[in-house]
Amino acid sequence: MNPIVARAITIEAGATQLEGILRIPRAPRGLVLFVHGSGSSRLSPRNTEVAQRLSAHGLATLLFDLLTAREEEIDAMTAQLRFDIPFLTERLVAATDWALRQADLKDLSIGYFGASTGAAAALAAAARMPQVRAVVSRGGRPDLAGAALVAVRAPTLLIVGGHDSHVLALNHAALAQLGCEAELEVVPGATHLFAEPGALERVAALATGWFERHLRAPSPTSGAGRSE
Repeated sequence: MNPIVARAITIEAGATQLEGILRIPRAPRGLVLFVHGSGSSRLSPRNTEVAQRLSAHGLATLLFDLLTAREEEIDAMTAQLRFDIPFLTERLVAATDWALRQADLKDLSIGYFGASTGAAAALAAAARMPQVRAVVSRGGRPDLAGAALVAVRAPTLLIVGGHDSHVLALNHAALAQLGCEAELEVVPGATHLFAEPGALERVAALATGWFERHLRAPSPTSGAGRSE
């Protein structure tokens, strides 16, 4: 069994500190940053379940809070920050830059796993960062990434529940705009939160396969910096 070391970390994002949980298996083959959706956090049980599956397959994972405690209080009342994709994108870019500065992470290929509005931030950040080698969206809103979709070069997998009809239509439209290798997987019988028996396990299996396929080799742009 591959031993996994989990530790709490603090990400410096400018003057802001973001709390996170980093899991590193022995000899990791890549690093996946999780970008949670509306009203969630680093403690998301669904993302945690997927992260555990990825770690068991040799991938390091980083779950972190996109918002500070005070920002979460504001967002709980207004719901504004969770839909502020440029704001969330900057937080994800800062977290990625932090990871690329860590001695035990800097040489790993980077992947993003985004959920709900977090998927839009993942795609927008991937369009800016050549180090990102793969993106997976779970029940995501890729449409909110707007013009960034055509600039994404990281292979992207969109996973949507078969009963999540509105989001499924939005993902079909986004798929046509992505300027990269992209696929859409529909989980039959699943709704937006993939709470149905076996649905989240299917998501985890699809994500694991996608990241194992695209995060094998070191990024050719590792250490080259971010393109603006």
